[in-house]
Amino acid sequence: MDIPRIFNITESAHRIHNPFTLEKLATLGAALRLESGDRVLDLGSGSGEMLCTWARDYGVIGTGIDMSQLFTEQAKLRAEELGVADRVEFIHGDAAGYVSDEKAGVAACLGATWIGGGVVGTIKLLAQSLRPGGIILIGEPYWRQLPPTENIAKECLADSISEFLMLPELLASFSQLGYDVVEMVLADQDGWDRYEAAKWLTMRRWLEANPGDELAKDVRAKLTSEPERHATYTREYLGWGVFALMPR
Repeated sequence: MDIPRIFNITESAHRIHNPFTLEKLATLGAALRLESGDRVLDLGSGSGEMLCTWARDYGVIGTGIDMSQLFTEQAKLRAEELGVADRVEFIHGDAAGYVSDEKAGVAACLGATWIGGGVVGTIKLLAQSLRPGGIILIGEPYWRQLPPTENIAKECLADSISEFLMLPELLASFSQLGYDVVEMVLADQDGWDRYEAAKWLTMRRWLEANPGDELAKDVRAKLTSEPERHATYTREYLGWGVFALMPR
């Protein structure tokens, strides 16, 4: 069980696998008013930076589940590095359908809502692990400006314009599902740069070390095209944020 190998290659040096920076993660943790002993569930936990830093800074305990074996191992190493391995657990597995035996005060899915077939399904999944009065965190893209054509939407790595909403519409959709939006922290263009541009040096170093690999041609093509694509499309059209929801 693993994610497509190309992601393990391009994001192998990432600590955060979305457009958030360390500063944004810290802002989110402070905004949620986390307290020592709060339980956090993170579906699609990547390399574990959110759980590990929140355990260090706020004393939370929790569990992360991710399909990438590489990222899960990196998360365990990060927990040891920060001295929180006794507070957080990382499981290599499929987060789709995962329901925690112990209810969490915060149930999160940041940037992996495909595990529930989209935002609606992922919220329903997270709600099954949430204690009364708890908070659901959803990390999701939205359009900063509406793409004028479907081709531009695809250059933003969306299947279509309709895949994402404008920010006001996204917030309204949470309300329509019966949730109050109680906080939000939005990525900015610098965050997108740190997420996307950090891949480029990783790809270049990987190509130098693995010239004969079966994926070398694909990685070379991505390295050649991605800087211009990102600057032209993703950086200008696509936003990303984490939204804190509480059921009414």
